[in-house]
Amino acid sequence: MLGPGSQFHEFFNDPRWALTIIRATVLEAAHPQIGAALIDNSTFVAHPWRRLRNTLVSTQRMFGADDAVRNREAARLNRLHARLNGTDARSRPYDAMNPDVRAWVVATMFESAVTMYRLSGQPLEQQAMERLYAEFQAFLAALGDEAGHLPTSLHEFWNYYDRVVEEDLENTEAMRIILYKLFDHLPAPPLLNGLPTLWAAGRTVAGPIVGAITVASLPEPFRRRTGLPELPGAQTLMQGAYLAAGLARFLPGGWIKADSIADLLALSPGSDDPRARTITALRDKVNRAGALIRLVTPLPPQPKPAEEGGMQRSAEEFFQEVLDQTGNGYLDWPDLAAMARELSSRLDLDEPEETRLYNAFADWWRELQHALDTDGDGRISAHEYAAAVPSLAGPALINVAEVLFDATDKDGNQTIDADEYRTLFRTAFHRDTAGTKVAYTRSAFVKDFLSFMSGRQRSTPYDPLLAQA
Repeated sequence: MLGPGSQFHEFFNDPRWALTIIRATVLEAAHPQIGAALIDNSTFVAHPWRRLRNTLVSTQRMFGADDAVRNREAARLNRLHARLNGTDARSRPYDAMNPDVRAWVVATMFESAVTMYRLSGQPLEQQAMERLYAEFQAFLAALGDEAGHLPTSLHEFWNYYDRVVEEDLENTEAMRIILYKLFDHLPAPPLLNGLPTLWAAGRTVAGPIVGAITVASLPEPFRRRTGLPELPGAQTLMQGAYLAAGLARFLPGGWIKADSIADLLALSPGSDDPRARTITALRDKVNRAGALIRLVTPLPPQPKPAEEGGMQRSAEEFFQEVLDQTGNGYLDWPDLAAMARELSSRLDLDEPEETRLYNAFADWWRELQHALDTDGDGRISAHEYAAAVPSLAGPALINVAEVLFDATDKDGNQTIDADEYRTLFRTAFHRDTAGTKVAYTRSAFVKDFLSFMSGRQRSTPYDPLLAQA
């Protein structure tokens, strides 16, 4: 049921899927357990593009043809979910391994896919709908969840879906952030970082439209119960958006591959990928063509060059761009766990290596908390961080660098070659390493990692990994 030829693969690269994913995410975030987990642990506010790309990669692995890849990804997701638990603002427990919660995530993906076709004027036939439902059931089974948390038949599913919408969903903080904050403050993808005015202008127009389209597509009983406002004409706008997005299906196939688009948006200007050089040249032309816009709307202040090359961050910028991974204005364990999660995912670590990396970050968090949490509230504010910056580079951070080096050095020869180097960073050290035989030693690796995590130096390989959205 999974892999090429499945019903799911027919619409994964469909442009309408972008609107569908947003809608499904809102319905997931409206579940109190999922919403609490997102608020406490997710990087979707500070790093939405990275989160999107990781989700696409994971979905491709789970719905791909290779059983070994699927099993490996399922094990990774289960380890990730096992680490996400706690209590929400109302002291209610949440657990990402709760099978009913995981079933709801799959249910929103299936129902939103069905809705995508209906809103586009192409409702799925019963047979195709049942086949798609069976595929999502197989997806849940691949994660190891027992049957029964999703209804066995499609007929029973709709009763289950209506019940959860009516009884369980709430107007959660996570849902409100997605609808009313995320789109209005969406950071530019790495590829467009050099066009702040153009991006801000486009976001000002597109953000409210995407929010209105998403609200209009939600189940009407849920909209009424949670008091979500629907703008006049939103239904017409929503159907027009789905129809227009559907027309893009007739573009050449290579133009609308979701993973290719996500990879392109994630490219940083300093990457040694040939596409990045092309985009950089195009961006220079756009900058010149946008001179009039820049006269009307002045550009924000640009970082000043450091004395020894590169660009320096202020302590506040470093805190916001690198340390505060969840975007809640504080540094606490979920932020460092997000770093460990991202590094583990990029390196595709097995369980023992992944656990070792998480433990190293946990030791660093305890060290930071002891050194910087002056008011004892269990988290570190930007002010507390700025007042004691040198404390960042302690023994625990050195251990994080050592563990990261060992995980990157796959052949164990105590050096990182160009291939291992790219496996970690995906983009180069802002210099072209293709075809070179220069070895990256343990001491040099540790020195660069510490310099980034404590010296706030820009133009390093870690910006695309941990700082960019």
